[in-house]
Amino acid sequence: MTEQTPDTSLNSALATVIDPELRLPITELGMVETSQVDGTTARVKILLTIEGCPLKNTIEADVREAVGRVAEIEHLDLEIGYMSADQRSELRQRLGHTKANPFIAPESLTRVFAVASGKGGVGKSSATANLAAAFASAGLSVGIIDADVHGFSIPGLLGLVEGPTRMDDMIIPPVVEAPTGNGHIKVISIGMFVAADQPVAWRGPMLHRALEQFLTDVHFGALDVLLLDLPPGTGDVAISMAQLLPHAEILLVSTPQHAAVDVAQRAGTLSLQTQQKVTGVIENMAAMTLPDGSTMALFGEGGGQILVDSLGKALGYPVPLLGSIPLDMALREGGDAGTPVVWSAPETKAAAVFTDIATQLTHRPRGLAGKPLPFNV
Repeated sequence: MTEQTPDTSLNSALATVIDPELRLPITELGMVETSQVDGTTARVKILLTIEGCPLKNTIEADVREAVGRVAEIEHLDLEIGYMSADQRSELRQRLGHTKANPFIAPESLTRVFAVASGKGGVGKSSATANLAAAFASAGLSVGIIDADVHGFSIPGLLGLVEGPTRMDDMIIPPVVEAPTGNGHIKVISIGMFVAADQPVAWRGPMLHRALEQFLTDVHFGALDVLLLDLPPGTGDVAISMAQLLPHAEILLVSTPQHAAVDVAQRAGTLSLQTQQKVTGVIENMAAMTLPDGSTMALFGEGGGQILVDSLGKALGYPVPLLGSIPLDMALREGGDAGTPVVWSAPETKAAAVFTDIATQLTHRPRGLAGKPLPFNV
């Protein structure tokens, strides 16, 4: 009988398998219980975090593919098991999940943007989804909190049908992979916990607690950018967001219509009370280009510029107009299909403007004053 010994090439192959949700190698997560070689046969036992893991087949296929690349191994004896409560507790410690809000920690370098609007129907959620897609296509790790509890729509706009994974008191959000750029989007929404036709009839304290749990119970891991899709207006969730994420930057979405601009102005000046910064304005539903090359300004023109001018005076600092998104059938079709226009029709002007806005936001300084840097002297 051939003696079973650990094999360096086998372990190196297993280290290339990335957990689809936690975005770390399974070897670092304690998911490889056994990895031995007996002649030309590899014997591997993988421990999934929970029974009924929705990505079991994906992980199994990835392990088989990785081991299949090892030249000296001809057969794989693969066993799938599940972590014990103690092993899951050890994993949570390894991940650093403490049920605290990681985005207010002094060492956090995650850029947090709250996407707000004065009124509904201006395309705020669509803007959030497409900005996330643009960030992810640039190779960034992105998170979205769908904080529009009463009118959640982010899962549908990103084509998400699976819910999060519950690992005891930790929630692992589902992930949407960018088709290019190696980035990804992690999403959490109340829509993942209720039936599609079930209304969410909550008042202020419940709304605050829901947002707080999204920040403390959900394990997003290391994010470059976190986007919050806020409900329209200046109600409970906007106030709770300011309390829970005081350093979040506000992105204000409005149509060019002057009636929408007036309401958006009030949403922007709420930042005077919350001591947050309005980083910019996105004008949505601007003039569309018709088949003959002419344009139609269905919702008027110039509203975005009027808004940034008035906000600049009210807030005491310049607020840029980050971009003007034209009305485009591809934008609507992408949302209905669950694929943002940035991915489904990158050649369109709407996609180009979203990409440009994401680039502007990415290349702005983070502001590291007062934050410890990740090295020791």
